Amino acid sequence: MAEAAAGVSRFKANYAVQHKMEPFYKGGKVQLDQAGQHLFCMCGTRVSVLEVASGTVLRSLEQEDQEDITAFDLSPDDQVLVTASRALLLAQWAWREGSVTRLWKAVHTAPVATMAFDPTSTLLATGGCDGAVRVWDVVRHYGTHHLRGSTGVVHLVAFHPDPARLLLFSSAADATIRVWSLQSRSCLAVLTAHYSAVTSLVFSADGHTMLSSGRDKICIVWDLQSHQSTRTVPVFESVEAAVLLPDKPMPELGVKSPGLHFLTAGSQGLLRVWEAASGKCVYSEPRPPGPGRELTHCALAPASGLLLSVTADHHVLLYEAHSLQLRKQFAGYTEEVLDVRFLGPEDSHIVVASNSPCLKVFELQTSACQILHGHTDIVLALDVFRKGWLFASCAKDQSIRLWRMNKAGQVACVAQGSGHTHSVGTVCCSRLKESFLVTGSQDCTVKLWPLPEVLLSKSSAPSGSPILLQAQATQRCHDKDINSVAIAPNDKLLATGSQDRTAKLWALPQCQLLGVFSGHRRGLWCVQFSPMDQVLATASADGTIKLWALQDFSCLKTFEGHDASVLKAAFVSRGTQLLSSGSDGLVKLWTIKSNECVRTLDAHEDKVWGLHCSRLDDRALTGGSDSRVILWKDVTEEEQVQEQAKLEEQVVKQQELDNLLHERRFLRALGLAISLDRPHTVLTVIQAIRRDPEACEQLENTVLRLRRDQKEALLRFCVTWNTNSRHCHEAQAVLGVLLRHEPPEELLAYEGVQAALEALLPYTERHFQRLSRTLQQATFLDFLWHNMKLSPLPAPQPSETT
Repeated sequence: MAEAAAGVSRFKANYAVQHKMEPFYKGGKVQLDQAGQHLFCMCGTRVSVLEVASGTVLRSLEQEDQEDITAFDLSPDDQVLVTASRALLLAQWAWREGSVTRLWKAVHTAPVATMAFDPTSTLLATGGCDGAVRVWDVVRHYGTHHLRGSTGVVHLVAFHPDPARLLLFSSAADATIRVWSLQSRSCLAVLTAHYSAVTSLVFSADGHTMLSSGRDKICIVWDLQSHQSTRTVPVFESVEAAVLLPDKPMPELGVKSPGLHFLTAGSQGLLRVWEAASGKCVYSEPRPPGPGRELTHCALAPASGLLLSVTADHHVLLYEAHSLQLRKQFAGYTEEVLDVRFLGPEDSHIVVASNSPCLKVFELQTSACQILHGHTDIVLALDVFRKGWLFASCAKDQSIRLWRMNKAGQVACVAQGSGHTHSVGTVCCSRLKESFLVTGSQDCTVKLWPLPEVLLSKSSAPSGSPILLQAQATQRCHDKDINSVAIAPNDKLLATGSQDRTAKLWALPQCQLLGVFSGHRRGLWCVQFSPMDQVLATASADGTIKLWALQDFSCLKTFEGHDASVLKAAFVSRGTQLLSSGSDGLVKLWTIKSNECVRTLDAHEDKVWGLHCSRLDDRALTGGSDSRVILWKDVTEEEQVQEQAKLEEQVVKQQELDNLLHERRFLRALGLAISLDRPHTVLTVIQAIRRDPEACEQLENTVLRLRRDQKEALLRFCVTWNTNSRHCHEAQAVLGVLLRHEPPEELLAYEGVQAALEALLPYTERHFQRLSRTLQQATFLDFLWHNMKLSPLPAPQPSETT
């Protein structure tokens, strides 16, 4: 019996969200504060505020209109943030508190495309899609200037660094730079040397020189006194941002002589340093691998010594400004998450495959991100070897890669293999030891890849180029795409699941067919071996999960509950339960013995492609098409402990209540019953008071000495009691006390009194009518009784004969 109880307690009953990774940057502007502690990113309708040290999103600032944010800027003193939305509203934020301090109309006739503060943090310039530039005083709250003359969208505005000169620079779609005097409210000069959109304007420390960059692959140095260009530097790439470097030697960046040096970021995805005088490139960082590496933004935070750059696939990179050593990486947008896995022997890291050729490795404690390049097309699946250091990935580029994480948490590619003729959609690693892996592809074949000894020897360092893997066996398994492969816990069996609606069992390593599992009505998305029994689980697009016996290939159980395709299934609780995820966005927990869905977890808004359970079976990881990665924690034991503590507390309170009633301490008994929030217990106390010989006086004394919140609760309970003819007398007695002794204005101030009165009236009328009818019947009965009484018999007369 004890064993059975222990078995029941081992079942999981619930999971709770422990950590959630959501997109915080979806393109547009990114800005660092002066101290380099906070990162501000545009994310659709919100501006996300990220803490650089921990990588956590502190706040998401969203305007009341819930329209997309089109521009924002943080003041140089880091105090004020202003955002502009597509609804043509500007919002001024106290961003640390997350509150809007002022909201006003932008007056532009089209959305604001750009904005910038002046050095004193008092003036704000906005450039609109209507070709207008407006200047606002954010301290006194009024518009100061309306500057017209630009043709097309004004996508760039910048104040001169010397506030005394009151100069504003703007650039529009006509590729010119306009210099505006705020004193005379006029355009002082139009700088025309670029042939394509100007992307950035930066100024020297003395304020005499300006550098402009453009998509015409040149950077131009301007003399701001003569408004003439002094140098044109061809940089041979479309430049998205340029940064002027401090005027001091930086030998690590090739800056050895005094003079103007600047850094560019653009379409080649490289940070490069140029000497303005000679027009030479004095430093170029190594070319990054993989597509999607074009840089879209770059900015320097001099006070913190950090350089910020942003890639086209929404990765935010922070460098040491003096050496360009990468300090931190953040993945702003993970797109559609296709697979997730725990990494490390303690499950300290996770690896995420999204709709991208890059893999992202996150440390769970700090959210530190590492972006892995190697594949040339979208990574479709992942799997991890038993010890947690080595993992495999497969992609649409028809290749597989092996990656190893060292004890410092750094990951490097150690092996790669190719041989499939179509996308490789699934991969599974050997279970007993790190000896081989199996892949399944759209070419309807599976391949078995043994791991070379040199890869497994501890002396081998991952510093060299990746080792080439060779397939030992290839087997055509199905007539359609293979969606899933699984290796048995003993490494001797292989299961494959396909779009052809069947799963098959194979003997390893020769890949000999042992049997076919048929029964699903649609294609299979996942196959999984039980860790304890000779059972295979299959998840299908027909919305069901089936369990199959390996001995005779018969179907043992079918689980129905998902409204759409079941995409992943995993055994938990030592093979006695199942976790499943579906394209309905739900994660379900099943108990195998009872065929029962114990819990449905709803935190995703789209298909849940990725599902993985931790080594200790106490956490689960899910990733979906909604770009969310969610870490779930098993809270069964915690909830059981809380439930037990609650039960014990209720037993103690019930005992105390019985003692108080026995001692006739009605006030404390009633207060305790109300605190338990149990109407029936309160009713018992009221009934005990009414059984007292001096019931009326006792009830009045007790009710009137209650606190106001207790009286409100008592009135709420009266509504419930009044619906039942057996308990209505107690309800009416309490109501009578309240109505006789409480002033009407105080009664009307009770919380929910209107709803309570509306609920009390119809039942009270019904009880009154019932009592009236009873009284009538009793009176009539009394009348009948009196009329039915026999008149007394007359006394006998004395006989006349006597």
